[in-house]
Amino acid sequence: MSGAALGIEIVFVFFLALIILHRYGDFKKQHRLVIIATLLAWYLCFLIVFILPLDVTTTIYNRCKLAVNSSPSESSISNGSHTRHAPGNRECFKPWSYIPPGIMPVFWRVVYWTSQFLTWILLPFMQSYARSGGFSITGKIKTALIENAIYYGTYLLIFGAFLIYVAVNPNFSLEWNQLQTIGIAAANTWGLFLLVLLLGYGLVEIPRSHWNGAKKGYLLMKTYFKAAKLMTEKADAEENLEDIMEEVRKVNESIKYNHPLRKCVDTILKKCPTEYQERMGRNMDDYEDFEERPNAYPTEKSLVKLHKQVIYSVQRHCRTQVQWRILLEQAFYLEDVAKNETSATRQFVHTFQPQEPENKVIQYLYTPTVEWYWECLLQPWFHRILAIVLAIFSIIVVWSECTFFSTNPVLSLFACFIQLAEKTYNYFYIEMACFFTIFFLSICVYSTVFRIRVFNYYYLASHHQTDAYSLLFSGMLFCRLTPPLCLNFLGLTHMDSSISHQNTEPTAYTSIMGSMKVLSFVADGFYIYYPMLVVILCIATYFSLGTRCLNLLGFQQFMGDNEMTSDLIDEGKELIRREKRRRQRQEEGENRRREWKERYGNNREDSARNRNVQADQKESSFTETNTNRFSSKYTRANGRNERDRIELLQDAEPLDFNADTVSEDPLDSDSGRYQPGGRYLSMSRSRIFDDV
Repeated sequence: MSGAALGIEIVFVFFLALIILHRYGDFKKQHRLVIIATLLAWYLCFLIVFILPLDVTTTIYNRCKLAVNSSPSESSISNGSHTRHAPGNRECFKPWSYIPPGIMPVFWRVVYWTSQFLTWILLPFMQSYARSGGFSITGKIKTALIENAIYYGTYLLIFGAFLIYVAVNPNFSLEWNQLQTIGIAAANTWGLFLLVLLLGYGLVEIPRSHWNGAKKGYLLMKTYFKAAKLMTEKADAEENLEDIMEEVRKVNESIKYNHPLRKCVDTILKKCPTEYQERMGRNMDDYEDFEERPNAYPTEKSLVKLHKQVIYSVQRHCRTQVQWRILLEQAFYLEDVAKNETSATRQFVHTFQPQEPENKVIQYLYTPTVEWYWECLLQPWFHRILAIVLAIFSIIVVWSECTFFSTNPVLSLFACFIQLAEKTYNYFYIEMACFFTIFFLSICVYSTVFRIRVFNYYYLASHHQTDAYSLLFSGMLFCRLTPPLCLNFLGLTHMDSSISHQNTEPTAYTSIMGSMKVLSFVADGFYIYYPMLVVILCIATYFSLGTRCLNLLGFQQFMGDNEMTSDLIDEGKELIRREKRRRQRQEEGENRRREWKERYGNNREDSARNRNVQADQKESSFTETNTNRFSSKYTRANGRNERDRIELLQDAEPLDFNADTVSEDPLDSDSGRYQPGGRYLSMSRSRIFDDV
């Protein structure tokens, strides 16, 4: 199994990142470079989280071997293919996920520096490039460089400050390794600042969200509140789109087909919704001398700005439409749960049937009775138990963040767990403990990244509604937060030698990051005492201080004891009720049309088929008698003309019209008659009361 665990996790994490990205991004519409860059950033960050426990177990085994080799009283016991090294009463076992020497340092070096290149250079540039409204690659690159000049200059200023500090301090001599450590320290300091903010919010909000998930009434009120806010945003997006499309229409009418900027206008039109494209079309007026009126035409700079506005407004309009449909389904589901909780039959009844057909296996196993027990009885208890477990984890994390610097005695609970397992060399337990610890920390941090919303510039929306700017921005945040998150985890478990103050072999990840002792005020001050602020942030999140501040500033937030919240809940409830009535009328209309078609459509088709058969029989008999009677007087041509005249007289009878579908050519047959089962049905006088 040497190196096999590493290969399995590399493949597994890739598909995990791909699935999550598919939920938020749109592989068909968005640029491939945006998808690849975001996928690479997410993949590298998730990979660090999953591979770090393997690095911990490998380091513990290497420490054991060093202790065995340095002990003079060691004894080697050979047992088959396994070798046990026993210094005193201790024994070393090679872990099942052991990674050979030399692999992990190279792996961490490639992963870390690739992620840093993405977050500081490539992703910011691509972010500006994707949001640019330029019509050429050169124009977009120029815009991206100008927008990122201030961004890059700010970080170069911070790095220069660290560099000057080390150069002025006589205790340090500038070397390449120390210079590299300074750059890593600067990046990790900025990442740790964001990490504590997001971690303090996630440690409280994640357990509370699951606890509130057990209260369906609370969720329903919150859904009404979201519906009122989303309707306002949806109306604003529609109004903004109409204004932008009006400007596009004016530009389309002013710039003729022979104007040099016509290609730019065509590019803008391609980004517009289909209904607006069909409405505006392309201006193909006669030749007009545009050089005589230069002020009447927009400039290329104004078209670039308009192009950028079109991309943003179309994306926002589409996102609000999809989110409104999703929110309606969620509100209908919560209302159904509230109605079925008091059901005596204990069978879950839906107000609206799902539009997409369910899988037959799921439909067979997930019966209405099973659905009632899960939705109305078991699911609330599941959320409560999960919330209690997550709350316990959060308390352990907060305690460990405040005490991880204490090595004698060891107060960090995570360090205690790892050290107890290290005494017995239970590598599986060590890996599971490390994995669940760093996984919980990652969930608290990453879930906050997916939840936060910076107005309409950064917003991760599910169901493929996230724009390229937000996807790239999330990749930047992940790459900046993951390295300090891993260092914080190693500090909580005392696997970082700068925290444990022990002269032991460091992990491969710590060796790549370098010794932070080059900057003592960072290693001994900021990295140790700043994480204690997580306590203050957890208290502020628990009492919803941030929500109250935003509410005072005019950004409506869901608060149960607020008058504005109550008004928005009533407004959202009325909107949901109106949408439900509209959908019910639509379904009732479809059911009536279906019943009418089933009741009368089959009878009409059968009677029409019988009438056509009888008409054909009468026609054939009538034709035979006429042919025998007039064969001696008329030629074959005259007989055909007479038959055509008789058929025209027969077709002049009243027509029965079935309005289900209309045939383009009802007379398309060899005999000139209507086909059986056609939409225009002839009625014979003897069969006129067949339908009665």
